[in-house]
Amino acid sequence: MARVGFPWLTVDIEHTHTDIQTAAMMFGAIADAGCVPLARIQASRHEYIKSVLDCGAMGIVVPMVMDAAEAKAVVAAAKYPPQGNRSVGGGLHAMNYGTNAQDYYVKANDEILVVIQTEHIAAVEIADEIYSVPGIDAIFVGPNDLAASLRQADGTPPSKSLMEETLQRILAAAKRQGVPCGLHVTSYADAERRMAEGWQFIAVGSELKMMLDGASTLVGQLYPERASGELAKY
Repeated sequence: MARVGFPWLTVDIEHTHTDIQTAAMMFGAIADAGCVPLARIQASRHEYIKSVLDCGAMGIVVPMVMDAAEAKAVVAAAKYPPQGNRSVGGGLHAMNYGTNAQDYYVKANDEILVVIQTEHIAAVEIADEIYSVPGIDAIFVGPNDLAASLRQADGTPPSKSLMEETLQRILAAAKRQGVPCGLHVTSYADAERRMAEGWQFIAVGSELKMMLDGASTLVGQLYPERASGELAKY
């Protein structure tokens, strides 16, 4: 995946079984291919941020950031003093940048990408306050959790119009604060449409979805009866 031309890849630690040892090897493989490894961590805890950065991630994507105080804590955890409170240590980080530890410590604060996710309507209501926090490099929308937060009391999902209105509120707030805003989409057509609207940090699909789509297409060509649901007996 890192060698096909993507500028960056995100290793998802939040919603997968990937542990830090596996993630560290993935960060190294991605960086070695000339691609930028990002890590979506489990939550905005200091130790999660420190761990992935020390193991070679070049940026973090932090889920469900709910207010400015949490955003400030995320930035602090990703920065060495005096800008933050990240502790000094590790060796994989410098190797992934192709440098030595001394130079890494000097330049890391300017190189590490800090992305926070907006995934709840309560955060949307105070988006300007959150996005104005210094050190936030980009906003990323988690559409599934955002939609879940917009459900009615009986569990009815939000209408497409409400969802779209909420997305545009997020984008507008990010533009007001001068912060790039991103979104997860499922196709090139969606990515093209969102980029035209001004979204600047677009994630398209996942390696699992790409693999399943490709495999399903092949199976449909080889075994049309299976694709139609009419399984043959062998």
